[in-house]
Amino acid sequence: MATTELGAALRHWRDHVSPQAVGLSAGGRRRAAGLRREELSQLAGVSADYIIRLEQGRATKPSPQIVEALARALRLTQDERAHLFRLAGLAPPGPGTVPRHITPGVHRMLDRLTGTPVAVFDAAWNQLLANPLYTALMGEWHGNDLNGAWRNFLNPDHRVRHTPESKGALQAALVADLRRTSGRYPDDANLQSLIAELCRRSAHFNDLWESGAVGEHEAGRKTVDHPQVGELTLDCDVLSVAGSDLRIMVYTAQPGTEDADRLALLNVIGTQSLVG
Repeated sequence: MATTELGAALRHWRDHVSPQAVGLSAGGRRRAAGLRREELSQLAGVSADYIIRLEQGRATKPSPQIVEALARALRLTQDERAHLFRLAGLAPPGPGTVPRHITPGVHRMLDRLTGTPVAVFDAAWNQLLANPLYTALMGEWHGNDLNGAWRNFLNPDHRVRHTPESKGALQAALVADLRRTSGRYPDDANLQSLIAELCRRSAHFNDLWESGAVGEHEAGRKTVDHPQVGELTLDCDVLSVAGSDLRIMVYTAQPGTEDADRLALLNVIGTQSLVG
């Protein structure tokens, strides 16, 4: 299809999504009710200049990752997302690939949990979305570090405190979970590439992968060393979204404890620094 159709569709969806619908403040006076390009850029992680070029038909071949990010930021339905892929000249992801679509209902749930750290992951442990308090708690990740397995095997800089035993148990659970996901989505090239790269870079990951264990990463209790509010010990629960294989990670503190007070403080000072 012509790229002008893609541009027109993006502009249409952008014009019909209010800032409040995607968790943003409407701010002062606006010439139009929809999202500004800068706001869509912030939500999707795509430059505003590239969005302009897409809308004007000057950018002709957006990558699947960019199309996915725009669909997520615009909160498109499954059918609208598939249509956007086709307008971009791409085949919508098939049933043999890891689902990465976040439904509008999951988006709305995150909008309402502003006082709780929440993030959404796909079945390969790629972080798809995080609310401001989750980012304030765990830090802001980019690139490969958005993948939980990559981060836990190849990046020593993170805030969760581990003993050798707890670290080993977490890594074994992540590998077993990835093997389960690999069996369910054999056609996902990104997943196979992730596994191959982890096997190449981490001897420990490779040994665990060769063991053949299959399992599921479960909830636990975690201690986070935060640079602003200090130590927090929180319950970490992983909820599954039926029909989409998404994982919603939720951190909560026991009411009436110092951990709850520190989490409430972080909700004020941490999220302010992210938005400011």
